[in-house]
Amino acid sequence: MKKRVLLMTLTIALFLSVMYVSQVDKSVETFSGATLKVGSTGADVTELQGRLTNLGYYDGEIDGIFGTKTKNAVTWFQWKFGLKSDGVVGTSTKEKLVAATKNWKPGKKEENKTSNSGSGKENNAGSSSLPASNRLGLSENDLRLMANAVYGEARGEPFEGQVAVAAVILNRVKSPNFPNTVYGVIFQPRAFTAVDDGQIYLTPNETARRAVEEAVNGLDPTYGCLYYFNPDTATSKWIWTRKQVMTIGKHIFCI
Repeated sequence: MKKRVLLMTLTIALFLSVMYVSQVDKSVETFSGATLKVGSTGADVTELQGRLTNLGYYDGEIDGIFGTKTKNAVTWFQWKFGLKSDGVVGTSTKEKLVAATKNWKPGKKEENKTSNSGSGKENNAGSSSLPASNRLGLSENDLRLMANAVYGEARGEPFEGQVAVAAVILNRVKSPNFPNTVYGVIFQPRAFTAVDDGQIYLTPNETARRAVEEAVNGLDPTYGCLYYFNPDTATSKWIWTRKQVMTIGKHIFCI
């Protein structure tokens, strides 16, 4: 009798274990169980890049190589969806990513890219009041990302100074010497202090969002500047070689 009870208990435990593994596998879809991070390569990274592209967080080559650009995209996704923003892709990040990209299929980048819509923190970040026709081809996610950058870089500056930072971002997007996307400009290595120190992930306020809208509407207090710096904290000798155009608040704007 005891043996029979023990056997039944083991059978039930085994059944529950199989069901649990099945559910985990189902939630992770085609991802393997490997943890992905900078230096990882292979099919899992290709899928990761494809899904991030689908959501609009990644605009690089889908090459199966987990580099800095992929890490930045992962970190941005994690922050928006309420996960630990460490750029490391474990089970939790995979599950959230799969749930957010149910219609994704392996294929060309253009076929899979959609507007950024997830269900994480981005829904609380506020939406732009700009009509689509006035956005210079920028997505809602581009505008949100710019607001994050403005808030992280210049929230203590006067409103004109915040508009100026947004204008510099747009000027770089238009310049052949910089990446041609908002994401590429903001996450270009060592381009913005807010990215380096993590302040890019702070939730922007309404002032930062309005500053972005003013810049997108054509206001550029810098008259085309591509750089700015705080002379009290700047450590780069190179930035002092740029032609200085004006000072707004604590920032000097240069070309």
